[in-house]
Amino acid sequence: MLQITPKSRSEIPEYAHIQSELEREAGRINGKLGDVDWTPLRYINKSMSHSSLAGLYRMSRIGLVTPLRDGMNLVAKEYVAAQAPDNPGVLILSQFAGAAQELKSALIVNPYDIEATAAAIARAYTMPLEERKDRWQANMSVLRANSIHDWASHFLQALANDAEAGVFDRALDETRFPGFAGLDRLRVVGAAPPRLRLDSVTAVVP
Repeated sequence: MLQITPKSRSEIPEYAHIQSELEREAGRINGKLGDVDWTPLRYINKSMSHSSLAGLYRMSRIGLVTPLRDGMNLVAKEYVAAQAPDNPGVLILSQFAGAAQELKSALIVNPYDIEATAAAIARAYTMPLEERKDRWQANMSVLRANSIHDWASHFLQALANDAEAGVFDRALDETRFPGFAGLDRLRVVGAAPPRLRLDSVTAVVP
């Protein structure tokens, strides 16, 4: 098993504590289960280039992406995109990662359930080639159908819907001008630009 954990926000005490805990656990596992000619867990605590990571993803029979809480986790998508179509690996993905809403052909697990996660690893390791191909093709189809441009479009549409409902303006008012309808007050005195209606989207004209 290869675990790559590039240093991130190491000046934050909680992050430093997690790093120390991971290092101790990796040492404990290797000391207990390793042998002269075999190390069960290779732990790398440094940044790697995108090309190197893509190569490692492609070599890996299993991609284990199991955050306890996450916004999206692009690593899961990178793993899928890096696979060889004729012999792809299997993605095991936490149900708490945002990517689990899209990559439904991954093996979805609850990382708090250790036994179920271990069972998913065993299943992925012995999964027949045809099933691996089917799951990879399904996940890859999702990635092709939802590019960064599609994501940006959906994100902007969600912002527009919030703006139409007044959520955006209220948030600005409460943050910048507590207790007042801040932007409307500024518009009255000509200190803020007027609204412009564009296909049911509330926009601000510069």
